[in-house]
Parts: sequence; C-alpha cells; structure tokens
Amino acid sequence: MSLFSSRGSRYRFCGMLMALACSVPVCSGLAAENRKVIIDDDDSLSLAEATLLKAPGVDVLGITVASGNRWRDDEINRMLRGLEILHRTDVPVVPGAIYPLINSEKLTEKWESLYGRLIWKGAWMKQWVEPTNQPDPNYHAPDFVPTPADGNATAKPVKEIAANFLIRMVHAYPGQVTILAAGAMTNLALAERLDPEFASLAKELVYMGGSLNPHQQLSTVAAGQYAREFVNSPRREFNLRFDPEAASIVMHAPWRKITMVPSDPATATELSADFLHRIASRNADISKLVAHWQPGSPMWDEIAATVWLNPQIVTKSTQLYVDINTQFGAGYGDTLSWSPGYQPDLDEQKETVVETINPTALLATMEQILARP
Repeated sequence: MSLFSSRGSRYRFCGMLMALACSVPVCSGLAAENRKVIIDDDDSLSLAEATLLKAPGVDVLGITVASGNRWRDDEINRMLRGLEILHRTDVPVVPGAIYPLINSEKLTEKWESLYGRLIWKGAWMKQWVEPTNQPDPNYHAPDFVPTPADGNATAKPVKEIAANFLIRMVHAYPGQVTILAAGAMTNLALAERLDPEFASLAKELVYMGGSLNPHQQLSTVAAGQYAREFVNSPRREFNLRFDPEAASIVMHAPWRKITMVPSDPATATELSADFLHRIASRNADISKLVAHWQPGSPMWDEIAATVWLNPQIVTKSTQLYVDINTQFGAGYGDTLSWSPGYQPDLDEQKETVVETINPTALLATMEQILARP
C-alpha cells in the first residue's frame, strides 16, 4: 500500500517530518541541548555518517574505526576523505582495533572447510563464490592503504586509541552520549573490558547488526544478490559474525538502553540511483561524496542512524534478550534471541529490536537533512 493512499497516512507522514523538525530544538522555540553521539564504524563515510553530521542539534563527538568490511587503516583514510569532502574535519577519527578479539582469517577459512563458504568476509574476502553485480573485493594486507576513487585524505587521525576515546567521552558527558555502532564491536568490547563503567555511563547503544528472520522484499537484481547472505542462514549477519566474542561482551554490558537494528528491516530498502541523484542535486558536497558510489545495497547503517534521529520511521518493534553464539560450530557468530522470561539469565540485556520501518519516511527524513548546507 502506498504511504499516501489515504488522508490518514498523509497526516502520519507529515507528522513524522514535523516530529523530526521538533526533535532537536524544542517546539516552543527554546533551545535544547544538542544530542551527543559517537559513531563506531568499519568502512568509509556513508550516508549514515553524512546524515548525522548534517542533522540539526546533533554533536558528533568522533568516529571510532575498527577493521570489518575493510582493514582499519584503509577505513581511516576513506573516513577522513569523506569528512574533507563534507568540510567536517573538526570531527576526530580515532583508530581502533585492527584485528578481532579471537576470530581471524585462518580461523574463518578453517570454519569454511567444516561448514561451507560464507557469502561475505569483509577484509578477508578474496573473491565472490558466484557471479554478482556487486563490486569485486579489494583484498590486501592490513597495513596497505589503497587510494580510493576520490583520492587520499590529507587530514590525519587523532593520536588516541578508540577504546580510550570512548571511555573518556562517556566520563566527560555521563548519561549523554549515544554510541551508534555500525560495524564489528571490537572497540566497544575493549572499552567495556578496560572500564566496567563504560556502558553504564553511556546514554544508550544503537547498533546495526544481527539477523532474526529476514526475507527478500524487493524484486530487483541487487536485492536478490544481497539476499544470498541470509536465505540459507537467517541468523547470520556480517557485523557481529566478524568478531562474535566482542559482540557477546557488548550484549552482556549494563547499558541503560539498547536499540538493535538487525538486517531484517533493510530488506525493504535499496540505495537506488534515483535517490543518489536526488540528494546529489540538492547539495554540492553530497554530490561529490556519492560521485563514485554504486547503487543497489540495502540501507543498513542509514536505518540505524535515522531511527535514532527520527524514531517515528519505525513501524514495528519488539523486546528481546540478545546474544551472539561464540561456540566454534556451525552457528558461530549467529544471533541468539529470547522473548522475556525465556533468556538464560546470564546478564543478557533486554533490547528494543526494530523489525520493520517505513522506507518512504526513511528516505524523506534523510533527504530533508542531507539538503542542509
């Protein structure tokens, strides 16, 4: 059904945009204190970061980086270059973990020899198993930094370790800092192990990761190719599979609030060429940022960022206790979940799990923000 199929739905959509407009400055006109967020990521600067950087009333305290989709130093270079394009080099990029806590490329190859090939392995990916329109993996050594299409960054990362930065920020702003995690959770696990107060001092954790029961919802070629990741393994998702032990540590930490954005709602979304054209036509910096991007991917991280900015895009959520399987068997790295009352009660935390979102409202919210100067 179209979002605009009835007068009521039009009102609901307008209400979402009004809620976004009023969510930072108080609608009465009184200035509200800016919301503080640290982004923890494992790739280049995406539209998730761009949306948070341009959102009114949001202070991005920093971007911490750990290996995942790419090796850490490759990601740092790409992240800094993205910040240069957006004229936001005031935001510190903080180097984090190069390797997962226990998992490794050799362990992953051993696992595959026992249980079958993974669809995506991030920094460890050498080639696709079958033909695909997705970009070829750029496999290289951890200390090699390839030049991206838009050039290398001249800005430099800060000389601090990500775990220490995370700890320092939550102590500086107790109860005020949201951690928005969009990659492997190695940095967060290290911070929690170094300082058991870390999670409890943060305001909340919002993360993109895990998988419950996703189904392909779009009929495009790209959607079918991305669906390969879950069609035979619905509980497997790359972010948390890359470092399962770190994810499990984070799931047991005493956060005040946790919002999980699994892969499930992203199956209703696609980063289309039309959307890239629309946002590029309204902002020169965004146009330069996305100039070399390939359309087609689900909007995983963008959903997580926008859910935090405008929770009204969520159409269905539930409460679950969540953990990650750390047993080195067929289900290693898979998502475990329990309805309240069924959990093992080993300090798993209750999480608000986003099941579905309104894709039209997602795009409208992002487009409104990304058009800002």
